[in-house]
Amino acid sequence: MELHEHDIEQLEEVLEPVEDPDLLNTNLVSASSDTPPIMRPFVNSIFPVLLINKEFLILFANRACNNLFTGYFRLQNNLFFDVFGKSLGSEALKEIRQAVLFGNHGYSWKGSIKTKTREAGTLQTKVYLFPVIQANQAPDNFIVLFDDVTQENKKLLQSVFISLLEASKLKDNDTGKHIVRVNFYSERLARELYNRPGYEEVDRDFIEDIGFLASMHDVGKIGTPDDILNKEGPLSDWEWTIMKEHTKNGAFILSTYPNPMAREIALNHHERWDGTGYPFQLEGPMIPLSARIVTIADVYDALRMKRSYKEAYDHETSIEKMLAWKGKNFDPQLFDVFMTIQSDFEKIYADNADEEPN
Repeated sequence: MELHEHDIEQLEEVLEPVEDPDLLNTNLVSASSDTPPIMRPFVNSIFPVLLINKEFLILFANRACNNLFTGYFRLQNNLFFDVFGKSLGSEALKEIRQAVLFGNHGYSWKGSIKTKTREAGTLQTKVYLFPVIQANQAPDNFIVLFDDVTQENKKLLQSVFISLLEASKLKDNDTGKHIVRVNFYSERLARELYNRPGYEEVDRDFIEDIGFLASMHDVGKIGTPDDILNKEGPLSDWEWTIMKEHTKNGAFILSTYPNPMAREIALNHHERWDGTGYPFQLEGPMIPLSARIVTIADVYDALRMKRSYKEAYDHETSIEKMLAWKGKNFDPQLFDVFMTIQSDFEKIYADNADEEPN
């Protein structure tokens, strides 16, 4: 997209700080003497803004920009490509260089940056680069404007799959708040693994993702016949064979979700540590960690709940039964971690208990 001079003027008007003293934040900072004049209107802007020169040196970053990239990058007095190069990729770097040095697209560029750290998680931004206008000269300086779309994209994805969850709840009308609790259990166990040796894959993104995606574990039951899904009493062999297909169905439904964790959980949450689970009899660490976590969460909640084929167990009885399955159904090391926080599972169940029927 080529930005013309009137586009730049409109952007500057939008970004200009509010002049009404009643609307000003009392914590606003003033432009210092070393703030470039072109950047003074942006010092207190809610929009993250950088100023770079044609040598790609970052001359100035406003407070919003420093806040946005805290935990990811140090900005001012570093080279733009040194800071953002790995996140942009070679093609985008080439386009930016051609825009700045050779005036491609009116010395402007539009794209996106996705970056991640273990502590801060994933950050997704739209990026707009445009020149500081100089009369009849090639520009020496450029403004870089960032738009954080991380939460917007996440909510958009989640809204699509929440509808699938609602559909699966209509099919299996005996689950109550099961999927809500499984989310909470899984997130709590993942948080306990954070920074433990051997669980380096558990970062901020992992914890946040499993706190939503654990609920998708049984979404494949949408394809299970109602008479099997809601049958009272034990299933016959052929009925059980059909029931087990919900793992593959769920993986197929979630195959378009950009986070592979969704598919991993749906496909593997009935695998067992000793290799006797389904659908593929995976064993030990062959089972993805996310699925091993959800297995513990799912079994605990299933034991606590009253279902058409069983009575509810209290917390102590549920833990006793699960102890007998350590190293069989459950990853033994992961189960040991679960045992250190099992009282939190009891509280989660109590805080999110199903409503008693009238």
